[in-house]
Amino acid sequence: MSLAIFDLDNTLLNGDSDYAWGEFLCDKGIVDAEHYRQANDYFYQQYKAGTLDIFEFLEFALKPLTEHEPQTLKQLHQEFMQTAVAPMMLDKAITLLQKHRKQGDFLLIITATNRFVTGPIAAALGVDDTLATEPEQVEGRYTGKVAGIPCFQSGKVERLQEWLKQTGHTLDNSYFYSDSINDKPLLELVTNPVAVDPDERLEQAAKERGWPIISLR
Repeated sequence: MSLAIFDLDNTLLNGDSDYAWGEFLCDKGIVDAEHYRQANDYFYQQYKAGTLDIFEFLEFALKPLTEHEPQTLKQLHQEFMQTAVAPMMLDKAITLLQKHRKQGDFLLIITATNRFVTGPIAAALGVDDTLATEPEQVEGRYTGKVAGIPCFQSGKVERLQEWLKQTGHTLDNSYFYSDSINDKPLLELVTNPVAVDPDERLEQAAKERGWPIISLR
C-alpha cells in the first residue's frame, strides 16, 4: 500500500476553503465584514507569496470559533458546505482520488487549514485520514489557540513524520499533490511529487526539478 497525500485548497478544491469560510462569515453578518475582509485578503496575499506568519493568521482565523456554541458552528458549517464548498468540488479531483483508491493506496489529506473547516470536506471526499491544523478545545468550546504544530510549510513535514511513526506507514513510492510553493518541503520528501495547477513559484520549481505538472480544473 502506497501513501497518496493531497493538499486540499486549490488542489483538490477549486478555491481556498479557509478564505471561503471567512467570506461566508462576512456574508452572514457574523463578523464585521469590512474589517474582516480586509484582514482576510491581507493574510491570503501573504499565503500566496509564501510569507504568511501562520500564528498571526491563526489568531485571526480561529477567533470567530470562540464566539459561538458548538451546535451553532455545526449548523453554520453545514450551510457553508452547501453554498461555498460544493461549487468548489472538482470532478477531476474525485477521479484522481478514485484512481488511487483503486490502486489500493492510502489516501491522506494534509492541509494548513484548521480541522473545523476541513474535517467535513475531507469526509465528503472520502479520504482515509486527514492531517490539519488543530484548533484547541476546552470542554467542547474553541479557545482560539492552536493545539500542537500548525500543519503549514515545514510543519506539514513534522506532522507527517509524527503520523508515520504512529501509523507505521512509510513514504516508499509515496505521492504528494499540491498547488503551492508553501508545500515545497513536503514535495521534496516524497517519491512522486506532483504540482497541481501550481502557483508561479511552484511551477518554476517543478520545471527545474522535472516534477509532473497537472491540472484538475
